[in-house]
Amino acid sequence: MRTRLASITAALALSGLAAAPAHAQIEIQWWHSMGGALGEWVNDHAKDFNESQNQYRVVPTFKGSYDESMTAAIAAFRAGNAPHILQVFEVGTATMMASRNAIIPVGEVMKKAGVSFDPNAYVPAVAGYYTAPNGQMLSFPFNSSTTVFHYNKDAFKAAGLDPNNPPKT
Repeated sequence: MRTRLASITAALALSGLAAAPAHAQIEIQWWHSMGGALGEWVNDHAKDFNESQNQYRVVPTFKGSYDESMTAAIAAFRAGNAPHILQVFEVGTATMMASRNAIIPVGEVMKKAGVSFDPNAYVPAVAGYYTAPNGQMLSFPFNSSTTVFHYNKDAFKAAGLDPNNPPKT
């Protein structure tokens, strides 16, 4: 089970979006790896966005596991048909970083769109997964999981352990 899940914004082709006619609704392909209830939430999120305006239409598509989504996106990029947005796990950011011209860094996308973006708004440990060595944030967390450790203090005490000193690892 992965302890941290996240998203990577990949290949949002702003130049292609800007070139579309003003009267046409612009379709944005969003490939993701959120199955089950989370997939339903993604679909609802896109539906709410689509209903909030009529300039863009986000089309969410479940592409399987994170590895499957990333593999499909790489193949689509090579074929010249990459999705506008790709949501994969945090480790996928490094793979996409190594793929020259496959992504547009999220900070650049936000700047071109005229949207304020503060990478410091994210927990540093989470943001670190999505940031290049030069400090540029390449993608951003869409969802991120945190490992939580629960223990029964009474059971610790009964076992002769200090209930106020749980294991560190």
